[in-house]
Amino acid sequence: MTSTATADFSTLPLSPPTLANLATLGYTAMTPIQAASLPTALQGRDIIAQAKTGSGKTAAFGLTLLANLKLGRAAYTAPGEGPDTDPRAPGTEGYSNLRVQSLVLCPTRELADQVTTEIRRLARAQDNIKVVTLCGGVPLRGQLASLGHGAHIVVGTPGRVMDHLERGSLDLAFVNTLVLDEADRMLDMGFFDDIAKVAQHCPKARQTLLFSATYPEGIAQLSSRFMRDPVTVKVQAQHSDNQIEQHWYEVTDSQRLHIVGRLLAHFRPDSTLAFCNTKAQCRDLVDVLRAEGHSALALFGELEQRERDQVLVRFANRSCSVLVATDVAARGLDIANLACVINVDVTPDPEVHIHRIGRTGRAGESGLALNLACLDEMGHVGKIEVLQKQETTWRPLTELVPTGSGPLIPPMATLHIQGGRKEKIRPGDVLGALTADLGYTREQVGKINVNDWSTYVAVERAIAQQAASRLNAGRIKGKSVKARVLED
Repeated sequence: MTSTATADFSTLPLSPPTLANLATLGYTAMTPIQAASLPTALQGRDIIAQAKTGSGKTAAFGLTLLANLKLGRAAYTAPGEGPDTDPRAPGTEGYSNLRVQSLVLCPTRELADQVTTEIRRLARAQDNIKVVTLCGGVPLRGQLASLGHGAHIVVGTPGRVMDHLERGSLDLAFVNTLVLDEADRMLDMGFFDDIAKVAQHCPKARQTLLFSATYPEGIAQLSSRFMRDPVTVKVQAQHSDNQIEQHWYEVTDSQRLHIVGRLLAHFRPDSTLAFCNTKAQCRDLVDVLRAEGHSALALFGELEQRERDQVLVRFANRSCSVLVATDVAARGLDIANLACVINVDVTPDPEVHIHRIGRTGRAGESGLALNLACLDEMGHVGKIEVLQKQETTWRPLTELVPTGSGPLIPPMATLHIQGGRKEKIRPGDVLGALTADLGYTREQVGKINVNDWSTYVAVERAIAQQAASRLNAGRIKGKSVKARVLED
């Protein structure tokens, strides 16, 4: 099934409170993947959907799993059990009156966090929907406590979900909806066996929704093993030629990294995601860009989770001008208002090229894709031309002349505050400390991200050091805090 149609959410069998919540969130017309998948998914059918990050797929499966939730006494009934039966007695350790009914598997912690946030937004129309995130890189203790209090929906990575299954801290016997998000990426990361084991812990009579940007052979293996007569949905690319302006430049390998600096000096984009094929190339490019004075950070697979979190926060809140990443590291990232994508290396997979450049030019905005290629990569360029059904237009390197003064310096800087949700810190508390207590204006404060143990807040670069010092001398919610400026 291929579709590009859009329709109003009111055409779906959704409750009036859900429709009202969607309107509040600004969801009026369905995206193509939502229009193609939601009517069938809400009928309870298994679905294989080919859709990329940013296409609206989270709402497609999120609305489905929320519609499948059974709340109240009916939620705890299984074949052979009464409505209140729980293998653990009330009052005993680990007892919960909630059972997991939906499980979403994601390849990375970043995507799992995004999915959790979106599901919580979609669930506002229903009372007390409990969503728990289970990912590696964070202590098990907090996750065990959250599971002990029960959950309707679990979002997690395969490895950490398997950890909890083996510990007996996660019970999937009542799951009615299993979602495999970015299944192709999970296969790339070697999670096939973990996915198989997780699926075996779920009831056979469940609904399975599989979303994948590409359709490698492993997807067919997954669907044949774990899905029941699935409906396949594929939508056309979520961006058009007139939304994304592509420029191609022929370079030599020795020129490549320095040409990136010339691209930045000429086009001067507000935010740039630069793709390299290897982590070594990422490191080298960041070194070159920093030597030229640009604000640049690297994102690749070997970073510790804390470092990865900080890199992503800084790029998303406009505290970094250029994020240099591999495809593996950048998969699942959805950066709003991304001005430019630079393909430092040409990818051998033409579909990956489409996904790379599709990160800019979203939501009706125009985007810029700048591509570098050497003679050895012309075969890859040819495959991209075939997929895009258009010839590549090459531009001269001589046009790359500086159009502004100095390197790219972002307008914001990020403050790291020790303490987060576990200390009951909320974004409003941080904003109040900076504005009401310290006298900064609301315009001088940007995005605020509160994690379990840390808080990140973007402030105007000119006041960053002063704001950190004043926070260290003051209080948030009556408590002393430690704050510092994150710097390269």
